Amino acid sequence: MSIVELRQYTLHPGARKTLIELFEREFVIGQRAVGITVGGRFRDLDDPDRFVWLRAFPDMVQRRRALEAFYTGPVWRKHRDAANATMIDSDDVLLLRGPCFFPQPGICEVAATVCRPSDAAVFDAYAFRHLDPGHALHRTEHAENDYPLLPVRTGEDVRVWFGPADPPPWPIRRLRLEPVTACS
Repeated sequence: MSIVELRQYTLHPGARKTLIELFEREFVIGQRAVGITVGGRFRDLDDPDRFVWLRAFPDMVQRRRALEAFYTGPVWRKHRDAANATMIDSDDVLLLRGPCFFPQPGICEVAATVCRPSDAAVFDAYAFRHLDPGHALHRTEHAENDYPLLPVRTGEDVRVWFGPADPPPWPIRRLRLEPVTACS
């Protein structure tokens, strides 16, 4: 299991294409160069001004080191103004523990579910019946955010998974996501 950030950006109207092109051209390689695993990158199908993506780290210590290296490094310094100009909000971030998630090639739509279970044991029973390893189940990582320059949401206990499943008996938020990489 890795430390995973599920990042949901709200963008200025019409800016998503610009951010995605910059992200794919510069930020994927730049983050990988400092040891960050860049997972799925998505367009939110229900909001043309949202970009959703995941990145993973082996542990919290490596997260801090990799983030420091990337955000003080040449790739971010060169392109940060252009990236930040596309964004209204980049602070909607869940810090999770899980296997990260990469959509299968050729998939044109991915369902992501964010659930706030009221009882962990009851949720585990639900997950045993309805989720398999392909759902890439993630749970809130409750460690302190040791890179405060990038805020994460706190005070929440969520479960996140990808792919279809019977709805759980707790409040959920479903995201319909289109992978940035072309589907065929």
